[in-house]
Amino acid sequence: MGLRDELLKAIWHAFTALDVDQSGKVSKSQLKVLSHSLCTVMKIPHDPVALEEHFKDDDEGPVSTQGYMPYLNRFILDKNANDQSSLELSRSNGCLGPYKASIVCPLHKARHFPGRVSTVFFTVQVQDNFDRMDFNKMCWTLCARKNLNRNHLLIADDDAFKIWCIFNFLSEERYPLVIVTEEIEYFLCKLTEAMGGSWIEEKFEDYRGQLSEGQQCLTAWELIELVGTGHFSKGMDRQTLSMGISEVFQELILDVLKQGYMMKKGHKRKNWTERWFVLQPSSISYYVGEDLTEKKGDIHLDGNCCVEARHTFLLSSCVTVTWIEVSVHSLPDKDGKKCLFFVKCSDKSYEISASDKKKKQEWIQAIQTCISLLKVGRPAPHCEARQKRRELRQKQQAEQEQLELRMRELQTANESKQRELEAMKKKLEDAAASAAEEEQRRLQTQNELEDLYRAEMAKERMVRLQMEEQVAQKSSEVEVYLLRVRELEDMYHRLEEALEDERQARLDEETVRKLQARILEEESAKRLELEQMHLQQQQAITQTRAEKEELEREWLAKESALEAAAQQLERLEAERQGALEQYQEVIKKLEDAANNTKSWKDKVAQHEGLIRLIQPGSKAPQKITNWGPAAFTEAELSLREKDWQERKSRTAHPQ
Repeated sequence: MGLRDELLKAIWHAFTALDVDQSGKVSKSQLKVLSHSLCTVMKIPHDPVALEEHFKDDDEGPVSTQGYMPYLNRFILDKNANDQSSLELSRSNGCLGPYKASIVCPLHKARHFPGRVSTVFFTVQVQDNFDRMDFNKMCWTLCARKNLNRNHLLIADDDAFKIWCIFNFLSEERYPLVIVTEEIEYFLCKLTEAMGGSWIEEKFEDYRGQLSEGQQCLTAWELIELVGTGHFSKGMDRQTLSMGISEVFQELILDVLKQGYMMKKGHKRKNWTERWFVLQPSSISYYVGEDLTEKKGDIHLDGNCCVEARHTFLLSSCVTVTWIEVSVHSLPDKDGKKCLFFVKCSDKSYEISASDKKKKQEWIQAIQTCISLLKVGRPAPHCEARQKRRELRQKQQAEQEQLELRMRELQTANESKQRELEAMKKKLEDAAASAAEEEQRRLQTQNELEDLYRAEMAKERMVRLQMEEQVAQKSSEVEVYLLRVRELEDMYHRLEEALEDERQARLDEETVRKLQARILEEESAKRLELEQMHLQQQQAITQTRAEKEELEREWLAKESALEAAAQQLERLEAERQGALEQYQEVIKKLEDAANNTKSWKDKVAQHEGLIRLIQPGSKAPQKITNWGPAAFTEAELSLREKDWQERKSRTAHPQ
């Protein structure tokens, strides 16, 4: 059952609650409120004008624009859908469809076809981007106000709501919604086990016998009354009953496969903390407490996850039982924890400790079952079990209908044969009676005409022999006819087997045809992929050529720049040689001047601070100026260098 079917079941309850007089019509004002509530809960924009425009025609308008179901699909469900699918029109006998007529009657035309109702279904995949519990509670609020009888109930409204959700999950996919006795027994058995009691099948068989032969099913409100009055929970207090309902609700509706306290080691602080773990088909959530108020994190499961343990254990699904050995490294005791196991995911590993070995094995078995189901893409065990039970009921119903049809055919053939045999028997009795009468007349006249009719007596004997032969011939014909009938029955059975073989051959042929079509599609996809790769190669070649041309242009530019730099280097080398010669001449002049003008240098040094006496100092190379070695301070020398660079740059620009 998909998400759309679940939503339709809840909406059906809300719609039927608005149909107070059960006339198949609901006022527009009530439908506006219902539509606005649905849009609010499903988080989609609501268009109040669309409802007026959709129902602006009269009751005899066209079917395609009439009725609430097309409006619901077009303006509400289709806005929250992934893709559009085909429209499926089905007919059911004796009951209204998901929405009986909704505003107008042309959807089913019940007055023209008594006992037969047309129902329109739109199969579109709906996105699950809203809170389904809020959606169910909104529909529950509308229908419970009218249908729920709280007198003599031992359960609260919240428990009744959970039973209502379980009913929608287990009910048949036909309308009006009912739950069959097999599903009632399944639910009551799980509820009894959740309360810690033992299931008494004889008690349920007695209850099944109390149901009428044609009913054998319950509505949602009858199921709530059955559980709420404590018919199958005698000896249990209200709290136990409420806890059992919550546990079944978590398993069937919230997909909680297992939950309980365990110790978890932190990833950062490396300390052990007790957490409440909740296992679902694709994740493990852990909370601070079992009230689920503060969530600490999730462990997302996929087919690549694994569980490390030291044991071999039995994994069981709803139907099949398989031995799976989870043999990895043996885990020694660590930090005083004896029942350790690892849950390894693709991103990180989680170290968990159970309270005892039994709980450890139960958790490992449950987690490995989820991983195995994720690998093969199967749904949760309870969903798969429900689907198998439903398919089994449909198969049994089809076999029962086929058997009844066969029995009617055989009964009709038997009655026809009985009539033929009775007609033949009557003919034989008439013939025997006429022969007896003839014999009596012959005996009466024999005494009177014995001498006269001796020849006639002989003739009469011959007639009698002929009649006996005819009777024997008729009996043999009856036996031949019965033999022919048996041969025809055998021929009919062989014909049925041949038709079944032909049907199977057609199915095999259709499978081969689909396989060939899929292979052709894969070949087309491969061909398209190769063409795209060829196009990408052509684009890469073109890009490579363009890059090569760009590199050649850059190389030519760099060559020209290199030639210019070489010329500039030669010019600078010539300038350096000239400057060096000038420097040597200046050094020589300075040496001569230093020897002759020592007193003048002292005067300049005292007044201006430009010269200091040469003293023994560091062995590093000394700075040389026009005034001699170390004739200037650092600041003055930097100013002169800066001025010389500016003059040089000004002379270089005109060139």
